[in-house]
Amino acid sequence: MNAFKILSLLALGMLLAAGCNVGPNYRPPTTTMPASFGPLPPTSQPSPLAAAVTPAAQWWMLLNDPALDDLIARAVQANYDVRTAVARVREARARRTIVSSQEYPSLDAVGDYSHNRLSQNAAPYNAFKLPHFPWEFNQYQAGFDASWELDVFGGTRRAVQAATADLEATIEGQRGVVLSVLAEVARNYVELRGYQQELIIARQNLQTQRQTLQLTLDRRKVGEATQLDVSRASAQVSSTEATLPQLARQEWQAMYRLSVLLGQQPGDLVDSLSAAAAIPVPPEQVATGLPAELLRRRPDIRQAERQLAAATARIGQAKADLYPQFALNGSFAWQSSDTHNLFDSPSRSWTVGPSVRWPVFDAGRIRANIKIRTAQQEQAMMSYEQTVLRAMEEVQDALVSFNTEQERRKSLQDAVRASQESVDLARELYRQGLSDFLSVLDAQRQLFQSQEALVLSDRALTTSLVALYKALGGGWEVAMATTQPAATQPAAKP
Repeated sequence: MNAFKILSLLALGMLLAAGCNVGPNYRPPTTTMPASFGPLPPTSQPSPLAAAVTPAAQWWMLLNDPALDDLIARAVQANYDVRTAVARVREARARRTIVSSQEYPSLDAVGDYSHNRLSQNAAPYNAFKLPHFPWEFNQYQAGFDASWELDVFGGTRRAVQAATADLEATIEGQRGVVLSVLAEVARNYVELRGYQQELIIARQNLQTQRQTLQLTLDRRKVGEATQLDVSRASAQVSSTEATLPQLARQEWQAMYRLSVLLGQQPGDLVDSLSAAAAIPVPPEQVATGLPAELLRRRPDIRQAERQLAAATARIGQAKADLYPQFALNGSFAWQSSDTHNLFDSPSRSWTVGPSVRWPVFDAGRIRANIKIRTAQQEQAMMSYEQTVLRAMEEVQDALVSFNTEQERRKSLQDAVRASQESVDLARELYRQGLSDFLSVLDAQRQLFQSQEALVLSDRALTTSLVALYKALGGGWEVAMATTQPAATQPAAKP
């Protein structure tokens, strides 16, 4: 009969455990996206964009720079921000395990020993005399305590849903960190090569200007030039020389920054990166994909969607506190005053039975908590929509920068060619005495400015490409698949 009652209680517990889930069921938000990115400012050439082509995952490979490829591979492995994000994923996974453990019964092994002495003058023993009564004795006990809180109204299940969504949001956060590191390494590398090219141009112009200064000194000796011409030529040389320390400082700072991004000491990459190299050239056509793909590709959008799912589940978790909480409790033990018969059959004792707890008065605490969770869910929804809009803005900005810089670069290339011809012609006319020295200075100054502007345009063009692919959300898939397979469980797609 006792066994029948126990089985009946367990069956009742299983039935109650399969109860309902209070609170709203989560539905991914429906976001209306435009059919394509645009419009873009009008240019003289068609826009070099391929909207129907999905962006390359390893977009940095399109720049055809092995040094950049190596830096990115090393950064994904060693960057401290990435490693910290991996640790956050492990933490979130452990937190989910803690929450999900509440769905199952708990069983504790217990044991204790005590030496006891009863008072002969205290109730109830002082009311009568008991011959040979053991006023002093030992007490041994060993056994198990079990409890199971039945999730009748789904509060625990909602908590598990929230913890699962938190884990998936943390994974998306890790992917976002990887994406940022990829873009940061690429951007700093492009800037480094840009500073090196500026140094090369400045040194070349400095050499030309020194030759012009020497030419002016020679012409002054024969009376064909004035001291004013010499002073102007000398001032131009000094002005160009003054740009070299600043460019060198920027070059070294870029190398320091890349070293730190790779988790190394600031000077560790100086030997391998100090040799000047060209700025990586972006491809002529860029694949952007469709705006709707941003919802599936950008980690920050996916993270915001998972945070919305977690906030929705916590509303149900809060509402479950309005209802009774049922539990099954039991214990089994052996008790004896001596150890030699502790585990004998007469030493057994056990209890089993259900319990219920229902908050009757809490001064509005539970309902206020529900309002808090509902407001947090609304905030998460607004944050998700804002993240989508911000993603569209970043893509549009990068597209405008890349598209317009292409046209600006073509004009600057023409300007450099024309300025070089002007310098050659002005020097020759000055040598022959057919032009004044001011024409030579103006031509050289214009050439220097045009060459520097072209280098800055090359750097801005490649940097805008990096910003575009970062905005499109590509690159983390390959990086995480090859370096952190244990922390890349796919999150639910919005």
